[in-house]
Amino acid sequence: MIINWLGQSCFKFQDKINGREIILVIDPFDPSYIGLKLPTNLSANIVAITHDHRDHNFSQGVHGWSRIIDTAGEYEIGGVCIDAIDSYHDAQKGKERGSNLIFRLEFSDLTITHLGDLGHLLEPSQLERMSGTDILMVPVGGRYTINGKQAVEVINQVEPKVVIPMHYQLPGLKFELDDLENFVKAIGLSPISSESRLKISRCDLDSENLQLMILSPSL
Repeated sequence: MIINWLGQSCFKFQDKINGREIILVIDPFDPSYIGLKLPTNLSANIVAITHDHRDHNFSQGVHGWSRIIDTAGEYEIGGVCIDAIDSYHDAQKGKERGSNLIFRLEFSDLTITHLGDLGHLLEPSQLERMSGTDILMVPVGGRYTINGKQAVEVINQVEPKVVIPMHYQLPGLKFELDDLENFVKAIGLSPISSESRLKISRCDLDSENLQLMILSPSL
């Protein structure tokens, strides 16, 4: 499995399933809207959209896709089992910022959950559908989502093996979000830093200790 973080909440996942390469991109953003760069050659088989905001729904920035998923439900595409779970962008059941999808993505070797712009702690029914999560992408920048301290609470709910923070302040970002350091202090773990490209498999996971991995965005 190869994971690329492209900034904000956008990730590119590459996996080989039954001898075929599958690429899934989640939450591509409009560069003109948020101030970050999106690769002009970004391509995928599948695009997943957590919610209909311009920093998450720029599907036209991804080439070659044959399926787009932007509604709740269970899907199986190219060997990837996808569960899109209803949630909210705020703590007021969507009254402030609307709805949000959580994506549980079951690849050949790893199960990845991407929380989108989650704005609240998780309900038992949501947690049940997120069971077995190996890697969790969690927003930590506050303002529009859960903040760093709330992210730690959500991580404790999900109990993944690896956490990758997202949706925090970056150079050039037109929005004002909390810095990553607030989350790192709250979680109290020594981070494992990486480039924007992370190659990982199940044998890299620590079965006993939570790992905090911080990716550098492809800006």
